[in-house]
Amino acid sequence: MTTIELIKLNNLQLAGKLVSDELLLGIQHSHRTGVGTEFEQFRHYVPGDDPKRIDYKRLAQTGQYYVRESSTESNQHVRLLLDLSGSMNYQEAGVARLQYAKILLASLAYLANRQGDALSLYGLQNGAVQPLVVAGRQAGSSSRFQKIIATLETVKASGLWTNADTRFPEFSRKQSELLILVSDFLQADEEWLNLIRSIAGPRREIVIFQLLGNEEMEFNLSGFYRFQDLETGREVELQTDSIRATVRQGMANYLTMLETELRLPHVRLIRARLSDPVALVLREFLT
Repeated sequence: MTTIELIKLNNLQLAGKLVSDELLLGIQHSHRTGVGTEFEQFRHYVPGDDPKRIDYKRLAQTGQYYVRESSTESNQHVRLLLDLSGSMNYQEAGVARLQYAKILLASLAYLANRQGDALSLYGLQNGAVQPLVVAGRQAGSSSRFQKIIATLETVKASGLWTNADTRFPEFSRKQSELLILVSDFLQADEEWLNLIRSIAGPRREIVIFQLLGNEEMEFNLSGFYRFQDLETGREVELQTDSIRATVRQGMANYLTMLETELRLPHVRLIRARLSDPVALVLREFLT
């Protein structure tokens, strides 16, 4: 389904299920017996894993160490982080960045809940990390999943993300986890990079979904436009033809810089456009 069709459903849980089901059709399920049989997954090898579980075929293909893990064996904590700064309200072709982010996270929550992973949800707003749904598993995992979906339905984006203090107590634990951040990753200084640098570690896999619009990346506008900063509210009127080359080059330089700076161990950047089908973006993540 297209993102517009998913938005029109006005049902985040159903949208997440539809995206996840579409995604799983293309993934080969493992052949195992017992209750709860699901597809196998790979994750990066971390100190403490049994070396016998390393998949050497995948090592030969990628040059990286992965261990094979079935869903019933999965015991990782999946922490979902949603950028709630004002720029997430950006819209293009009927799709708001925040709506896209919510569907993406609902789909990931559905998959993680299906695997029995511990789930939690955080918002990033006004320079602070806001715990929205705390972690848990086992008997309460389904209710926690429902709470995450309900919370995603209601959260709103506003204000700035600026933080001079790079200490984040919420991420100080040394537990093994998958941390997924969904954001436009547009920054005034290096606030987003500082966040990632401060929380990156060998037992924390970080996946960043950077959501951008076609016009943000290509800037094909022509004529006079009034632009508004969605975080500060400031407005400026510009003749787009005169600044097109500068804006394009600035964006290209910024995106290249991000790719360079985020070449960190256990950190992965996935860039998506608001016009990309959500299932396609998630397929890139899983494969």
